[in-house]
Amino acid sequence: MTDQSSSQNPDRKFANTLARGLGVLRVFRASDNGLTHAQIAERTGLPKPTISRLTYTLCELGYLSHGGRNDRFRLGPEAIVLGSVASLAVSFVDMVSDDMQQLADDTGTLALIAVRDGDRMMLVRTWRPATAQAIWLEPGHRIPLLWSSSGQAFLATMDAERFEALEPDADMRAVRQDGYDQLLGQGFIIAAEATRYASTVNAVSVPYDAGEFGEAVAFTCGATPETLPTARMHAEVGPALHRLVKALEMRTGRAPALSRRG
Repeated sequence: MTDQSSSQNPDRKFANTLARGLGVLRVFRASDNGLTHAQIAERTGLPKPTISRLTYTLCELGYLSHGGRNDRFRLGPEAIVLGSVASLAVSFVDMVSDDMQQLADDTGTLALIAVRDGDRMMLVRTWRPATAQAIWLEPGHRIPLLWSSSGQAFLATMDAERFEALEPDADMRAVRQDGYDQLLGQGFIIAAEATRYASTVNAVSVPYDAGEFGEAVAFTCGATPETLPTARMHAEVGPALHRLVKALEMRTGRAPALSRRG
């Protein structure tokens, strides 16, 4: 799937060139040791001449760095400063960091926070179990809004006006209602096994009403079905994640995310 920045937005108020430039910055991942023009073009879906103009401009502004002709592009000092400012502004992430690491260690799962990014959910922070050997999903990774527990947690908390603005089809309406019913009934969401986007990942999610974003984010724990079978999600990991989010709501004075639906 190519990055959504490659498409043209017909809205006259929408700055497509700016969107493309930001799209270039968005494709960088924590595990990348720099990216070539070809890699950036592949990830954004934009032609190489366009990428060349965008990377030149971003380097001139300090958002990318490039050591020489054969060197790879890396995020520059301006991008790093911007990320640091954004991190400080989202105080609840640092507030809950130790608890999320403890949850990851106790459950042997990848604990994460995901936010909506267009028609997908983007991982903005992850906590890997101390005993894990392999590299798991990292910040910047995107998963489908539909058919993921993170996306379902987000959809379940949307108010009617914002939800209808998505022009939802029957599937999205059903996913939203199922998520709402799960939150009311048990306090966490597990995507239906028959339709979840990846058969190799089981995950459970709880929404949190993040005032900094003006909408809910998803707190999620995930692992392989062998490590995290459905019964364990229901009996152990889901309730533990629910307690963590409820404690965060108490600390921050935030109402439960479902209150956004009115």
